[in-house]
Formats: sequence, structure tokens, C-alpha cells
Amino acid sequence: MKIKIRIFLAILIVAGIGFTLLVRWVTTDLRPQLRGATEEPLADLAWVLASMAGAQATEGAVDAALFRQALANMPRQITPAPIYDFVKTTMDLRIYMTDAAGRVVFDSTGRDEGADYSRWNDVMLTLQGKYGTRTSTESEMDPFSTMYVAAPVRAGEKIIGVVSIGKPTWNVNAIFEQSKRKVVVGGLLTFAAVVLVTLVVSAMVVRPIERLTTYVQSVGRGRREPFPGLGGGEVGQLGKAFEEMRSALEGKQYVENYVQTLTHEMKSPLAAIQGAVELLREEMPGERRMRFHANIEDEVKRMQQVIDRLLLLSSIENKKALQEIEAVDLVDVVKETVQSFSAVCLTKKVDIDISLSGTEPVILHGEAFLIYQAVANVIQNALDFSPRGATVSVRIVREGKAVQLKVGDQGPGIPDYALPRVFERFYSLNRPDTGKKSSGLGLSVVREAMLLHGGSASIANLPGGGAVATLVFPVD
Repeated sequence: MKIKIRIFLAILIVAGIGFTLLVRWVTTDLRPQLRGATEEPLADLAWVLASMAGAQATEGAVDAALFRQALANMPRQITPAPIYDFVKTTMDLRIYMTDAAGRVVFDSTGRDEGADYSRWNDVMLTLQGKYGTRTSTESEMDPFSTMYVAAPVRAGEKIIGVVSIGKPTWNVNAIFEQSKRKVVVGGLLTFAAVVLVTLVVSAMVVRPIERLTTYVQSVGRGRREPFPGLGGGEVGQLGKAFEEMRSALEGKQYVENYVQTLTHEMKSPLAAIQGAVELLREEMPGERRMRFHANIEDEVKRMQQVIDRLLLLSSIENKKALQEIEAVDLVDVVKETVQSFSAVCLTKKVDIDISLSGTEPVILHGEAFLIYQAVANVIQNALDFSPRGATVSVRIVREGKAVQLKVGDQGPGIPDYALPRVFERFYSLNRPDTGKKSSGLGLSVVREAMLLHGGSASIANLPGGGAVATLVFPVD
């Protein structure tokens, strides 16, 4: 599982558990807290009314006259009172008083006077000297319950009755539902914010790792990529350590490879020179001696060409990035390169056909010398494999944010077994006209130059015969 997914799932699980616990708290604890907040002032009011009733008691018995007189004109509709999230418009308290036997002697609703309430908890417990409360549904038609809180009416130390105050719970339920909705919405918004922050944080953590992974994979494929910006954290330190290790390993392997390949390439010309020198010590006709001298000169030129190309390739491969970047017109480079091969074209009787697509000029940004080397090598390669009287085609084609240079020849093409290896150092095929191989470094120079410019190089066979080399340059 990817690190990004692990981080996301971990924070998501924690946030989900927190949200679940919050909703659970709201549904299990908030309602009792609201009921408690409602019950507390009811208890105060019950004690106040019970004290008033005790002060009006006559001959040790409760007297409901005061309550009847005081509450006779108690209104049901009141001036709208905005209380937090709801508006109160009705008086919904119920007040009743019982005697010492639990019989109702006063009921503000007028419906249960004379009824026996001695078995109701609020009355029964209060008459026993305990704190009496109950919650009951007033009728089957009323879906809401009413909460009652009672207080004893005393004459001296004797309990002579009970005053109980009832408050419907629908307001409490409404407040609870509103609070619940707000908490749930707030929780969902918080959860969404946590998810968003998780995505951002996981991206910030994982993005440098992904950049480093992409860079490592590119290096593993032999591509030359600039070292990505990884920041100054642990991932940045890991990237720098990897880059230092890669440079050290590449440097060691680079020297070993070049020593081995250079030794291998020098064996053949040195052996030819040594053989020619030994033969020249003997007596032989002048014509034959001149031929051996010519062979020595050819082998020396070949060695010099290998060394020059090797030094050029080495300097390119050791570059981490382009240094002298300037605007270069690809059309001018192609024309200049073709002009430099005019003598070769006359000797081999080969024509070079230049075809441009789009508006001139084609401006690239890079090192002019390296661009020239890349173009020159693919054109020279096409000339080497072209038979006498053939035509080499050079086309420049724009495609979006890239420009392609296609150089095609009419030669024998490239064998299938050789296609994957043509860009390897020192790998070369016999030229059709001479039967000899080149240094095998020209296309390696092309590949390295294109990688430095963020482009690519490829070679493919044409359906009608011959091969085409394609250089792809990025353009703005």
C-alpha cells in the first residue's frame, strides 16, 4: 500500500472515530444535560410556591384559595420571547397542589382536582420527605412528555401537602434537535476539513518521495534528468545522499567501462601498426612499402578519431546540466551542417533534400555546439550508409511543444538485432561502401546531447528500405 494511502486512511480513521464519538456524546449526554438545566429552575420555583402555600396554611391544612386567586388570570398566550434559537409564545407550566393524603386540591388546568395522586412519584416521594420528580405523558394524543418537580408544603416540621410544577419537554426536545443538527453539520464540516487537510499533508509528505522515485527510475533507465527539488527535510537529505552515492558509483563505473572499452578498441589498430612495422623491417618493393605506410597512417587516424570522439563523449556525459544556454536556430544549424558535408556529397554523388514544415526560424534553447554535434552525427551517419546516387532527406516538423528533426537515408537499413544497440558506445556496423566500421561513438554523442537538452533520439527502419533517425527537441 502506498504511503499516501496509508497516511490518508490513518487520519481518516482517527477523524471518523472522533466524529462518531462526538455524535454519540450529543445523542446520549446532551439531552440529559438539557433536561437537568430545565429541572433545576423548576425545583427552585416549586420550593418558592410551596413556601407560599405553607405560609397560607390554616389549622395545619393546605389552603388552595391563594393559588386560585393568584393563578386565576394566568395567561396562556404571552408576548413573543426570542430565547436563543426559538421564540416562546405560550405559557406551558402546569401547577397543582395536593393535601397530605395526596389528593389534588388545586390544578391550574382545572381537570384533575379531587384526583388521587398519592401514587405518582413526585407526590409520593415528597410526602416521604424525599426529592420527588416524575416524567409522564399527559395523554395518548400528546406525543411529548411532561417533567414534574415537587416540593413539600410544611406547617412547622410537618408535611401537610405537595406543590408540583410540570413543564412539557417539547422545548427541550426542540433545543436538543437544533443543537444536534448544528453539532452534526459542524462535525461533518470538520470531518471534510480534516479530509482536505489530510490530502494536502499527505501530498506534501509523499510528493518529494514520488519525485525522488521518478528521478531514481529515470537514472536507472539511463536518462539524464536534473535533480528534483526535495526541500530540506528528511526526504531532501535522503535524495542528496542518493545523488552523492550515484555520482560516486557512476564515477567508478565510468572509469572502469572506459578503460575496458578503450583498451578493446585500441587493440586492433595497435596490432595492425605493430604488424606493419615488423614487415617494414624486411626488404620489399617500394609500392608494397608505401601500402604499409598508408595502413599505418589509416590506423593512426582511426585511433585519433576514437580518442577525439571519446573525449567529446566523456565531456558530454560528465555534464550534469546545460551550461552556456542560448537561442539556436535549428534551421541555420541544419543548413550549416549540410554545407559542411558538400564535399562528401560530391564525392559520393549523394543529394541532401531539406524540407521544412511551419514558419522559419525554429528557435531552440541550449548549447549550440552540442546541437550541432547531434545534427552533424545523424547526417554523417545517413551519408555513410547511403549508396552512390541516393538522396538523404532532412525534414523539420513541428508537433505541439516539440520539434522533430528527421534524417532518412536510402541505404540497406539496420538489422533487427542491431536496432536496440545502435546508441551503445563503440557499437558500429560495417559501412556499405568501405566495409569498415566507425568509432561507434557518434550516436552515443547524439543520445547524450539530446538527453541534456531534455529531448530524445531514436532510429527506425523505413518500410520502403533505408532508415530514419529522429531527434526530438522541446520548444517553448
